[in-house]
Amino acid sequence: MTSVAEPLTTTDAVTTAGTPATRYVGRRYLQLVLVLGALSAIGPLTIDAYLPALPALSAQMGATDSQAQLTITGLLLGLGLGQLLVGPLSDAVGRRKPLLIGLAAHGVTSLLCAVAPSITMLAVTRTLQGLAGAAVAVVSMAVVRDLFSGIKAAQLLSRLMLVVGVAPILAPSIGSALLSFTSWRGIFVVLAAVAVGLFVLALVALPETLPVVRRQPSNVLGSLRAYRGLFTDRLFVIMVLVSGLMFATLFAYISGAPFILQELYGLSPAQFGVAFSANALGLVVMTQVNPLLIKRYSPVRVLLASVTISTAGAAALVVTTATGFGGFLGFMVPLFFVVSAAGLSFPNAPAIALNRHGEAAGSAAALLGSAQFMIGGAIAPLVGALANGTPVPMAGVILGASTLALVLFLTARRALDSVSYE
Repeated sequence: MTSVAEPLTTTDAVTTAGTPATRYVGRRYLQLVLVLGALSAIGPLTIDAYLPALPALSAQMGATDSQAQLTITGLLLGLGLGQLLVGPLSDAVGRRKPLLIGLAAHGVTSLLCAVAPSITMLAVTRTLQGLAGAAVAVVSMAVVRDLFSGIKAAQLLSRLMLVVGVAPILAPSIGSALLSFTSWRGIFVVLAAVAVGLFVLALVALPETLPVVRRQPSNVLGSLRAYRGLFTDRLFVIMVLVSGLMFATLFAYISGAPFILQELYGLSPAQFGVAFSANALGLVVMTQVNPLLIKRYSPVRVLLASVTISTAGAAALVVTTATGFGGFLGFMVPLFFVVSAAGLSFPNAPAIALNRHGEAAGSAAALLGSAQFMIGGAIAPLVGALANGTPVPMAGVILGASTLALVLFLTARRALDSVSYE
């Protein structure tokens, strides 16, 4: 691996939109996947590592389940709002500076979370942590679009999801292991240390991918013009909403699962980590099947299959949770299909959306990422607000989100099929 990131000239990076950088082949391509995957993993790690501690955290702080879930919602909203700011900024100044500043801020806010004296302050500091993490999320996506487009972008995003997918598989188990000798506060100290490590990695191993000649004006009017151009593209907006709603199905599960699995089904924190990881494994497997599928079928057809499977799985989940059929397995098996289907949507929905706007990849990635986290952050609290001591509210929220995603996608299916994704 290259140990020092050298400044890139225009020809080093991308000469025309959609043309892969010639430097990123073979070993260099593998390095890019590993570095971007490691950076992207901090998001799910930040969300998932402390999930096993939520019930204990609620008891320690005298908080209700809904109040504890606000610490997840705050993080998601911070990630969403932050990307709207960082996206245009990264189009103006390049990718590295916002990324490094975001990682440094993530480390600081993680420590603030560790010393939060109340559930309200923890929700506030988690929101700030999300704002910091937004830089990592948007820059990682924008770098992909700087270098690749269409099917090649979907393939790279699938490879990234293999690395990213390890985080939600391992994070709850890591959190459970940490809880055996520390409290939930210690988990945030570990997250701060991870942010420091990733700062060093980005500093030495990720060069700039946006040449000066392709940067956009750095002003409010320029940002507004960029977003106005994106909002006038009907197909882009639909894909953003579909992507956000598919993320919402996952965040509804993340928000409700710690309480349902540990309090309703009686799982220990360690057992919860195993159950959570089993579903995450399905997601990772599907992200790696995706490159094979899009060689034979278009990203649009694969995405349609993903949203359809998610809706069917959610419908089955509503039935099993409402009737009690199958008990624990009746809860976990339909969820496995819902989460696994998300593994097909996560690489393809962004690739289809970003394929249309390579000239403003940072702003497009920001709007895409913001919608994912803000829609997820808005829908996830419904699980707590509708809580009735059963898994039915969570199942209903997942079904509503996936059904709406399917309806929206079908309205744009014909137009999307007419576009080339080579």
